[in-house]
Amino acid sequence: MVMEFVRKKSIVRAAELFSTPCLPPLLLLLLFLLCFPCNLTAAESLNSSAGLRKKVSALRLARIQRHLNTINKPAVRSIQSPDGDTIDCVHGHRQPALDHPLLKNHTIQRVAPKKPSFSGRWPAIVAGNSTASRRAWQSWHHAGRCPKGTIPIRRSSVDDVLRAKSLFHYGKKQNRRRPPITAGTAATRTANAPDIVSGNGHEHAIAYTGTEQELYGAKATINVWDPSIQVGNEFSLSQIWVLSGSFDGSDLNSIEAGWQVSPELYGDSRPGCFTYWTSDAYQVTGCYNLLCSGFVQTNNKIAIGASISPISSYDATQFDITILIWKDPKVGNWWMSFGDSMLVGYWPAELFTHLTDRATMVEWGGEVVNTRSDGRHTSTQMGSGRFAGDGFARASYFRDLEVVDADNSLSPVESVTTLAENPDCYDIKSSSNADWGTYFYYGGPGSNSKCL
Repeated sequence: MVMEFVRKKSIVRAAELFSTPCLPPLLLLLLFLLCFPCNLTAAESLNSSAGLRKKVSALRLARIQRHLNTINKPAVRSIQSPDGDTIDCVHGHRQPALDHPLLKNHTIQRVAPKKPSFSGRWPAIVAGNSTASRRAWQSWHHAGRCPKGTIPIRRSSVDDVLRAKSLFHYGKKQNRRRPPITAGTAATRTANAPDIVSGNGHEHAIAYTGTEQELYGAKATINVWDPSIQVGNEFSLSQIWVLSGSFDGSDLNSIEAGWQVSPELYGDSRPGCFTYWTSDAYQVTGCYNLLCSGFVQTNNKIAIGASISPISSYDATQFDITILIWKDPKVGNWWMSFGDSMLVGYWPAELFTHLTDRATMVEWGGEVVNTRSDGRHTSTQMGSGRFAGDGFARASYFRDLEVVDADNSLSPVESVTTLAENPDCYDIKSSSNADWGTYFYYGGPGSNSKCL
């Protein structure tokens, strides 16, 4: 009411002044410029896409549009999701993946790969707790479906690109360099897991296994939340990493999948399923989802990058997703399934160097970006925003941790090593039982009296 009163009062005063015949034209113009901006609040001004675009040169806008034309392929059908996303149904043979130079002669793998067989305890679908966990899905399914032979692609916009640091950085993680290892540091304790240590504000709470094993995939079930993000260029995610290569060099290969909240990437604060890949330690190759060529999608029901719904609530029903990543023992491509058995697509073997053979490490857990925008630790939440000790229906979890071995068999993970760089900000606690196998709770609120 106060703001509206100020606006009306400013307009009335302006009208009175403009009606005064003795004011010179230049003074009238000055009064116009001073008074009428009062009609826009700061939030309205910042959120104005038109205002943002006016500050961008025509040349840059043209470059952005040319790039969008390469990833937004012609659609057979377009679906307007209730959450604001536009989902384009694109013929499978016209998807962005096939534009990759290494995939010019690639034939899409139509024969379903042999899924890993289970060689141990079958995981429970419902947790042995008072509140059950259920499967999460995607919001756009309420508005339509993509026809057979097409794949759903979340449409990218000029505004999506403008939120990124640059056109080159759109859809990419920052290059992550490992800081020098010194005695007594977290890096010393995790010399074999460098992806969890970085010098550019990325913080983690993760469990990992590997180095001594031959790994050909990983699986987990993750409950989905909507952590709050302090500033637009920070994110919070929960994912699986499948890794191989030189961890402190420039040839790290990584395949990643999970759920993420990223206002910069998606323009909202909703959690969405995502994928990522790189073959050079996040320097040039790879990207999120289908924002560059690489990942080949074969499924017409999952839109990678689209929001997940419903999501978990505090002391209420928990909604989770199950992700399996594994190497096809016959063809060599790395496949991903969503839910119990839904094949989403694959990362072709041609994209990688070290992962053409096998993985040397698997990680599960959460990651946030801490920009310290106001001079202190971010309040961006990880997981549910609660610490691991809060337990079921309050903290985030990964359950039924499994790995794929050389025989294409799924085996329960017997033990994991855990690490949180800043346990006063985000922590992790692992355990095991008959219902969930090896599991862990993780997360945290970020900034608090002990996390500065």
